[in-house]
Amino acid sequence: MSAPEKILPLPGELLTVHGCTAFLSAPITSVTTGPMPWVWYAPTLPGLPHEEKWMFEQFLAAGIAVAGIDVGESFGSPAGRALFTNFYDALVRTRGLSTTPALLARSRGGLMLYNWAVEHPESVACVAGIYPVCDLLSYPGLELACGAYGLTAGELAAQLAEHNPVDRLAPLAATHVPIFHLHGDQDTVVPLPQNSGELAARYRAMGGAVELKIFPGKGHDRWSGWFYSQELVDFVLRHVSRQ
Repeated sequence: MSAPEKILPLPGELLTVHGCTAFLSAPITSVTTGPMPWVWYAPTLPGLPHEEKWMFEQFLAAGIAVAGIDVGESFGSPAGRALFTNFYDALVRTRGLSTTPALLARSRGGLMLYNWAVEHPESVACVAGIYPVCDLLSYPGLELACGAYGLTAGELAAQLAEHNPVDRLAPLAATHVPIFHLHGDQDTVVPLPQNSGELAARYRAMGGAVELKIFPGKGHDRWSGWFYSQELVDFVLRHVSRQ
């Protein structure tokens, strides 16, 4: 088997987990004698992560590892979720990482991480999002997403409540998982109302703790404010598990 290849924003180890390329960037100095705290980033796709370098530097400096796995364009499908579980198990069992990572979802990484998180709420310290996708209907739409699910668009529509993050939040609320999102009110790719807005409203109605920071005039782009957010970094540092 050939060695995995990927360009990372910071030095890290490349891994192969069930045929998928993954990465692990570990801090030089650990902050605990127990399992290492970590941030789980998604989507790990060709070219991503990239702009998150500054954030990752803050985490590593605080003794927190950063990791992710490329499961392709899974759109949060059961197959993608299963690969996420394989990745989680590998890092926890063989690399000594904490059983409760902080999740950091960018864009369609929201579909991936939220759909995994709601099935493993006891394994989530917190969820942070940068304009994350929370609603399959709004992005990518069922016609594009259905292939990853091995379903037709009609079949996916009939099963939507089983796969749509905004419809699956109850386990996270019951486990008191805190949530923090950054989102622009001019996002035409992942519209604020259907995604972070709807998630925040439903989560609060369930008694969940969620903070939504809205940026007027900002869209779905590479504006530096998304990736140099001290508020997001501080949120993760407050909640990441240091077992």
